[in-house]
Amino acid sequence: MPHPDYTLYLVTDDPKAYTNSLIEGVEAAIAGGVTMVQYRPTNESGRIMYETAHILATRLRKQGIPLIINDRLDLALAVQADGLHLGQNDLPVAVARKLLGKHSLLGLSITDPKQLEAVDFALVDYLGAGPVFSTTTKSDAAPAIGLENLAHIVRNSPIPVVAIGGIHCANAKPVFDTGVAGLAIVSALSRSASPKQAARDIRLSLKQKP
Repeated sequence: MPHPDYTLYLVTDDPKAYTNSLIEGVEAAIAGGVTMVQYRPTNESGRIMYETAHILATRLRKQGIPLIINDRLDLALAVQADGLHLGQNDLPVAVARKLLGKHSLLGLSITDPKQLEAVDFALVDYLGAGPVFSTTTKSDAAPAIGLENLAHIVRNSPIPVVAIGGIHCANAKPVFDTGVAGLAIVSALSRSASPKQAARDIRLSLKQKP
């Protein structure tokens, strides 16, 4: 697929985190400037996860916004999502790439600069690096890597890097200035009274001069 815009990469939260609904929260954030969406299934049934992913895929496709599915290859294939995102303990990258095909996006999380050595950059399209700061959004999140380690990952990665973990409007600019291709945001969008305004504020903060 064409080169995606990773600038403001929304990662969905637990559906209960949203003021209205997950779907409405995602659509509002897109209206505020989100350029990419990752559906991260939580503890819903398989049917609910499929229905949610299907609605997202249908609506985002009309808007030209890529939809990435976290972890669940079966779900990504079922709704013809634009790609899949894997963690270090998920399905092996080589297996995922074979089943996805060459035209789908494939992202991989790294939580330590040392993990760069094991990445097959011929198979992966982008890296999700973090958590940059401490976060409670993901119960099994690794320790924060900080800006220095994030910058190291960016310098040593031949593919785009998206930063994730504890990022919000007040700290977005320093993270973006490490050279990342984008910011993956969870709670700063999902738990905002206005996801649209929150997304807009983050986008505006990236344009501020040092």
